[in-house]
Amino acid sequence: MLKSHDERPTNSFLYNLVMDTYSFGYNASSFMDMPISQKVFLAQFDAIKKIADEGPCVIVGRCADYALSEYSNCIRLFIYADEDERIKRVMKKYDLTESKARDMMVKKDKQRQSYYNYYSAKKWGRADSYDFCINSNVLGIEGTVELITQFVQNFESR
Repeated sequence: MLKSHDERPTNSFLYNLVMDTYSFGYNASSFMDMPISQKVFLAQFDAIKKIADEGPCVIVGRCADYALSEYSNCIRLFIYADEDERIKRVMKKYDLTESKARDMMVKKDKQRQSYYNYYSAKKWGRADSYDFCINSNVLGIEGTVELITQFVQNFESR
């Protein structure tokens, strides 16, 4: 059930209704009337906050930057790559043709963008939504990991 609703928005009328309810605290009856996708989003939103409250963690996607927008002790990263390199990675990982890999990547990007823009009221991939954006093609995956590690260490020692 969670997988089928992962990072997918619901229709805007229900979203606006629920987000008004959520921002003021929702009650049991309003929660019961919500569509399952909205319940999944709210559960993820709450879980992200609880995990962050427990200590250092890494959360990928799911509007975590939005959920943790009031937290001053977190870093909001956006890692991207050139389209050709992403397609090569998808081809290799899923054993797909270039055409199928491109279609899969475009579909997933649209899904992520739609989900993020819908729930966060921000724009997915815009640099001003994040503390640090990096093109993983520049340094490669290992170099990107090293750069992020150094960034985190510098952040923690400030």
